[in-house]
Amino acid sequence: MGSLPVSESTRARTLALVSAVLLLALAGCGYKTGGKGETLPATLHTIAIPAFHNITTKYKLTGMLPQEIGREFIGRTRYKVVSDPASADAVLEGSIVRYYSSPTVYDPATSRSSGVQVIVWLNITLKERATGKVLYKRANFDVKERYEITGDQQTYLDESDAALGRLSRSVARQVVSSILEAW
Repeated sequence: MGSLPVSESTRARTLALVSAVLLLALAGCGYKTGGKGETLPATLHTIAIPAFHNITTKYKLTGMLPQEIGREFIGRTRYKVVSDPASADAVLEGSIVRYYSSPTVYDPATSRSSGVQVIVWLNITLKERATGKVLYKRANFDVKERYEITGDQQTYLDESDAALGRLSRSVARQVVSSILEAW
């Protein structure tokens, strides 16, 4: 069996049709890259991050979280972090609504825990100060951190503060990323 000759004009029309279909499919698929949203107004230059409200027993987080979020904003954005909410263009407020800590690894030889998991739940809101408009809101934002405990009483070192520091930095990265990437 022989092949039928294809004219040059038929080839050109087929190529044009395939190209048009591909362009339409790509343009109309609704796909967009994450992180390109512009959620914050161009007029926003300063952000205040006051101490978080806290209804748990872990008082250290009320100062650690705003401090780390402020560092993250300074390190990754053009925004200036100010201490006075009245002089800021926007105010990021947070509440620590729940703290949970539990052993994750149990050593049967010593009858002690050798690992702990900490979970913190937060409510975070970023508002434009002048208008009160909510620019970002995340309720029941949970963050987890694990740390090890030594079983030897003589070399015991309480790692809970270091774990809370790591947890605060993790929260800061996630919060700032979420705000900037319009998630």
